[in-house]
Amino acid sequence: MTNSHQLIPDTALSVAGLTSYIQDLLELDEQLRQVWAIGEVSSANQHRSGLFFTLQDPETKATISCVVWTSQLSKLMQLPKSGEQLLVMGSIRLYPQRGQYQLSVWQALAAGEGIQAWRDRQLRDRLAAEGLFDAARKRRLPIHPQTIAVVTSPQAAAWGDIQKTLKQRYPGLRVLLSPATVQGEQAPDSIVAAIEMVARDGRAEVLILSRGGGAVEELACFNDERVVRAIAQCPIPVITGIGHQRDESLADLVADVCAHTPTAAAELAVPAWAELYIQHQQRLELLVDAVTQQITAKQGELQRLRRRLQRLQVDRAIAQQKDDILRHRQHLERLLAQKLQGATQHCQLLRQKLAALDPQAVLQRGYAVVREKNGAIARSTANLKVGQELHLQLGQGQIKVKIINFLQESKQ
Repeated sequence: MTNSHQLIPDTALSVAGLTSYIQDLLELDEQLRQVWAIGEVSSANQHRSGLFFTLQDPETKATISCVVWTSQLSKLMQLPKSGEQLLVMGSIRLYPQRGQYQLSVWQALAAGEGIQAWRDRQLRDRLAAEGLFDAARKRRLPIHPQTIAVVTSPQAAAWGDIQKTLKQRYPGLRVLLSPATVQGEQAPDSIVAAIEMVARDGRAEVLILSRGGGAVEELACFNDERVVRAIAQCPIPVITGIGHQRDESLADLVADVCAHTPTAAAELAVPAWAELYIQHQQRLELLVDAVTQQITAKQGELQRLRRRLQRLQVDRAIAQQKDDILRHRQHLERLLAQKLQGATQHCQLLRQKLAALDPQAVLQRGYAVVREKNGAIARSTANLKVGQELHLQLGQGQIKVKIINFLQESKQ
C-alpha cells in the first residue's frame, strides 16, 4: 500500500502558512499601507468595536469591506452613510481566522451622493409615479389557500424555514417551489422567470418571494426594475420575505404584503391550524349559546301563547254564557211582561167588581147606612123602638135621627 505522505509535494503550505504569506504580501506592500479609495457606501453597521461598512464601485459592483475602529470615529471628517459617495484613506489588513482582508480606515471625506443611490432614487420615484407602490392596488391574501408557490433558491435556508413553518401552521397545504437565483448578476432574470413560471402554472393562490439575510450588496436584485415589474404583473398576491430589517427594497414596496423574514412571510401566508381550531371551538360555543337563547326565548313565547289561548277559551265560554243569560233574560222579560199584562187586566176587572160592591159607591147613589148607637147596622125594624136614636151614614157625611114612628110599609 502506498504511503499517503509520499503524495504530498515538498512545496505544500499549511492553511496558516498560506494565509500568513498572503498577509505579508498585503500588509508589507508600501502602496497598501496608506491607500486612498473612492466608492459608494452600500451598507453601514455600528458595533461596539467599531463602524463596519462596505464600499462599492457603482459601475462594476466590485466591493471592499471597511472598518473604522471606535477610537478613530471621532477623527473622521465624514461618517459613512449608506448611499453616499466617500473618499477614504486607510491600510489593508488581513484576518487569518476568516481568511478575509479589509480596509482599516483612518480618514473619510464626503464626495457627494453616490451614483448607485441616485439611480435607485430615480428608479423609485419613477415607479412610484406610475402607481406601482399605491396601497389601492394591493390585493388581499386568501384566508384559506390550498396551494402556495415559493420563489427562492432551493439551497437556501429560507426554503427550509418556509417549508417547516407552513407544515406546522397549515397541514395538508400544497407548496410549489419555483427555483431562482437570488444573488448575483443573473438573479433578476432568474427571479422574473420563476415568477412567470408560477403564473403560467396557475395552481398557486399566493406567491412568496424570499431569501435569507445578507449584505445590502447581495440584495441588490430586489431593487431591479425587472423584478419589481414582474411582481406588479403577477396575477396572484405576492408576499416578500427578504431577510433584512433595514431599508425596504423596491420589491417590498410593490408586493401586496411585506415581511422581513422568510418565516414571517410563511406565517402571513396561512393561518395557524391551532388558532383556527380554537376559533372554531369559540364559534361553536357562541352558536350553541345563540341557539340555546333562541330556544329559551321561543319556549317562553310558546308558554305565553298557551296562556293567552287558555284565556281566549275562557273568554269565549264567558261570552257564550253572557249570550245565553241575555237570551234567558229577554225570554223572562217577555214572560214577565205577559204575566204583568194579564195581572193588570185581572186587577182592572177586580177593581171594577170592587167598585160595584163598594158601600160608599152605593151611598153615593142616594142610599144610606143605618146604624144603632152601638154601631151595628140596622137591617130590620123589628128590633127598633120609637124614640131610639140612630145614625145615618150618607154618601157625604152622617146625621143623627130619632125614631118617631114606624111606617106600616116597613113593617111588612
